[in-house]
Amino acid sequence: MSVPPGPTTCVIIPNWNGAHLLPACLDALRGQTLRATATLVVDNASSDGSRDLMARNYPEVQVIPLTENRYFAGAVNEGIRRSTSDLVVLLNNDTEAAPGWLEALLAGLAACPEAGMAASKLLLFDRRDVLHSAGDGYGRDGVPCNRGVWQPDRGQFDRRELVFGACGGAAAYRRSMLDAIGLLDEAFVAYCEDVDLNWRAQLAGYRCVYVPEAVVYHRLSATGGGPLASFYCGRNFLFLLAKDVPGPLLRRHWARILLAQIGYSLRSLVHCRERAARAWLRGQCAGLLGLPAMLRRRTAVQASRRVDLAYLESLLVG
Repeated sequence: MSVPPGPTTCVIIPNWNGAHLLPACLDALRGQTLRATATLVVDNASSDGSRDLMARNYPEVQVIPLTENRYFAGAVNEGIRRSTSDLVVLLNNDTEAAPGWLEALLAGLAACPEAGMAASKLLLFDRRDVLHSAGDGYGRDGVPCNRGVWQPDRGQFDRRELVFGACGGAAAYRRSMLDAIGLLDEAFVAYCEDVDLNWRAQLAGYRCVYVPEAVVYHRLSATGGGPLASFYCGRNFLFLLAKDVPGPLLRRHWARILLAQIGYSLRSLVHCRERAARAWLRGQCAGLLGLPAMLRRRTAVQASRRVDLAYLESLLVG
C-alpha cells in the first residue's frame, strides 16, 4: 500500500541588503533534518550583492527579485502568491535555525489540527540562553508582547501549548488558513503585521500552537530597528486597536489602553532629543490620521469572528 505524501512546504525569506546575513540563514536551512519542498528569497531591491551571492553559492534557492523595497509585508505576500505549497513557513534573513527546527515546527502543527499556525522558540543569536519569543502575546493594555522576552531560557517555556500567535520571523502557516483570512495587511508595512494576522486568525477560529523544540537564533534588529521600528510600532499599535480588537474588549479595557498610549507619548516627549523617541511620536500621529482607513477594514474583520469573547479575553495578558 502506498503512503500518501506529506504536505508540501515552502520557506519564504524576505531580504533587503542582507548579504552579510544570508549565509548563516541559508546554511542552517541546508542542515535541517527535514528539508523544505522549496525555499524562496524575496529580495527587496538589494544593492549589496545579495542576488549574486545566492546565484553563486545557493543555487537551490529561488530568488524573487523586486524592483523596490516592499518591506516585510509586501515581500512576504509576494512570496506566498508565487508559491503553491500546502504550508508556508516564514523566516527572517537574520536568523540561524537549529537543525531540527523545521521538522519540529511541522510536527507540532500536524499534531494540532485546530491550529492554523505554529510558533517557534526564538533565542538571541549572541546569547543563546536568553529568550526573544516563546510565541506572541497581546496585552489588555493594547500592547503586543513576546512571551518570555529577555528571560534566561531555563525550560519555563518548554511545553507545547496554544498561544495567542506566532512571531512572523519564524513561523508556519497553513495555506488553507491564509486562503480563508487573507495574507499580511500591507498597510502595516513592517512591524505588527504578524500580530494583525494573529488577531484575524484567532477571530476566525484558528488556533496557534507554540512548539518549543523548534529553535531559532535571532540577531535582533539586524535589518531594522531604531527610528524605523519606533515609527511603525507607534503607528501600528493604534492600527491593531482600530482594526482587530472587538468592541466589547475595547470598552472593558479602555482605561489601560489609554494609559499605555499616554505613557508612550510622555516617555517619548521626555526623550525627544533621541531620533527613536521622535519617530514614535510621529508614528502615533500617523496612527491617528490612519484610523479612518483601519476602521473601514474593521467591519470585515469583526464580521469574521467565530469565537466568543470569553475565549478572546482568555488569550490576553496583563
